[in-house]
Amino acid sequence: MPHDVVTFGEAMVRLAPQNDLRLEQARALDVTVGGGELNVAVGVARLGFKSAWVSRLPYNALGRMVLGKVREQGVDAAHVGFAKEGRCGLYFLEQGASPRAAAVLYDRADSAISKIKPGEVDWRAVLDGVQFFHVSGITPALSKSAADTTQEALAAARAAGCTVSYDLNYRAKLWTPAESRACQEPLMQYVDLLITTEEDTRVVFGIEAPKGADENFEKLDSAGYRDVAEQLVERFKFKHVAITLRQNKSVWFNDWWGLFYDGAERKFYEAPKLAAEIVDRVGAGDSFAAGLLSALLIKPGDYDHAIRFAVAASGLKHSIPGDFNIITRAEVETLMKGGGLRIVR
Repeated sequence: MPHDVVTFGEAMVRLAPQNDLRLEQARALDVTVGGGELNVAVGVARLGFKSAWVSRLPYNALGRMVLGKVREQGVDAAHVGFAKEGRCGLYFLEQGASPRAAAVLYDRADSAISKIKPGEVDWRAVLDGVQFFHVSGITPALSKSAADTTQEALAAARAAGCTVSYDLNYRAKLWTPAESRACQEPLMQYVDLLITTEEDTRVVFGIEAPKGADENFEKLDSAGYRDVAEQLVERFKFKHVAITLRQNKSVWFNDWWGLFYDGAERKFYEAPKLAAEIVDRVGAGDSFAAGLLSALLIKPGDYDHAIRFAVAASGLKHSIPGDFNIITRAEVETLMKGGGLRIVR
């Protein structure tokens, strides 16, 4: 049976100090696995659909650990190759607390996936019969050859008739806004659904909400981001745009919601705000993407349901440690109906 969703990108080993210590204080580190496109594949599998992840790993204990975690979550890893060169990227997560923000330290240079080259993946076979192909702006940022392979994959997905989902996912520690724009603007011709944030479209494409958020995103007006979505569709001819919205009341308490714009009908859908008490916000955007793609598989064309489902799924992620969104579809649907904070027993 063909997969519902195929994703392509990097995975890293995540190392985080215990008990909210800073890295300089740490004497032990919690070890987990994560990475943008892998997080999406895991989220889709957790919500009941068939997903596959395409990547490259080193043939060593870290690579084998990542592969084991992929399979553990029900994601097809048949197209994950062991590379002859390169390493497993690492990242260190230091949790914050107001007024100190959380921080990430990357150690990912020369990773196995950054060495991938066009022609190494049989995209025609990988994407045959697949409904959605998903990638993000992290993958082309890893290296020139990874960017070229991303372009190859996107073209193959378009040729295969997949709906192409692309999360802009700007990472300032990987490249500059100018580098990101020069690389990614040509890729947008292949994209059907763009997923982005309040600030990424401003940083990468120079499209800014006329009235959106203050400098620290403590106050945010969704009306300005409707204009952003319209400008994105006008410039790049996307079929759909989804924008996640985060209002930072404190490091550990945010309002979280999202917009969906149907370019064909010129119609907006906005999910209600969720008040999120944050245990771990890393992977929330990936969980939004997974929820959105899953919802479009559950009820194709029902964009109101899709944005509400995506926000609920990603809202739950804020309460879960680690990159992966360890939830069920029933939990998402319960939250969409109003949820409830009494103990479940």
